[in-house]
Amino acid sequence: MGGWGELSPRWRRWKRRLSGSGERSSEVKRVFGRPRSLTDVDFTYCPGCTHGIIHRLIAEAMDELGIRGRTVGVCPVGCAVFAYEFFNCDMIEAAHGRAPAVATGIKRVRPDLVVFTYQGDGDLASIGMAEIIHAAARGEKITVFFVNNAVYGMTGGQMAPTTLLGQKTTTSPFGRSPEREGYPIRMCELLATLEGAVYLARAAPLDPKGVIEAGRFVRRAFQCQLEGLGFSMVEFVSTCPVRWGMGPMEAIKWAKEKMLPQYPVGEIKVPEGEG
Repeated sequence: MGGWGELSPRWRRWKRRLSGSGERSSEVKRVFGRPRSLTDVDFTYCPGCTHGIIHRLIAEAMDELGIRGRTVGVCPVGCAVFAYEFFNCDMIEAAHGRAPAVATGIKRVRPDLVVFTYQGDGDLASIGMAEIIHAAARGEKITVFFVNNAVYGMTGGQMAPTTLLGQKTTTSPFGRSPEREGYPIRMCELLATLEGAVYLARAAPLDPKGVIEAGRFVRRAFQCQLEGLGFSMVEFVSTCPVRWGMGPMEAIKWAKEKMLPQYPVGEIKVPEGEG
């Protein structure tokens, strides 16, 4: 009677541990579910893409802080252009690179709202460089979520401002060269030189530890806005398996080995007195 048959002592002991009393509990408690700040629409991102994880982290923070009813998100052109399908809050579309300008207008007219932008590296660090620089310099009380996968994902895998040295893309087929294309731009470190930027962090949601840390950064960025401190941004080191020509697991490994040395994670700048 040492096996796992339903009448065996081992089975009865396991059943008692499961229910706590020897009787099977009739109450089932959900401990993990879809955040209320996400719609029921399934994500349509490519397998291995980290957009879905980042969406969830933002939505979880909105739920925890109780801000969904007064939050407005702004999305421009890019892989997340259809984010309005997934976030269960008011969403506005902006022209390519102009999300910080649109968010600025919303926040200044309605300072009671919580306003965030969701932007990729091609959008924020290239065509939108002027908008992000000046929004941070002015200390606009908005929160920016910046997805850095080192490539133009939606438009065909071209070189981005964040593309690594030696990384091959459709427009740098021999690998990015500092003589031809210049050096990758570290946006957090760049914006950290501006007094209006109060909170800047970089996360890598590539494994459980990285996801937990990213969630903490997202909540702190929102809190900075709620406290009226100034401009806040969280950068996410992300993957693009399709444009990198890799499988999902290989892409995660590549991001950890190649991207993290160039884009180290952590809180780059925090409000004065919190360092």
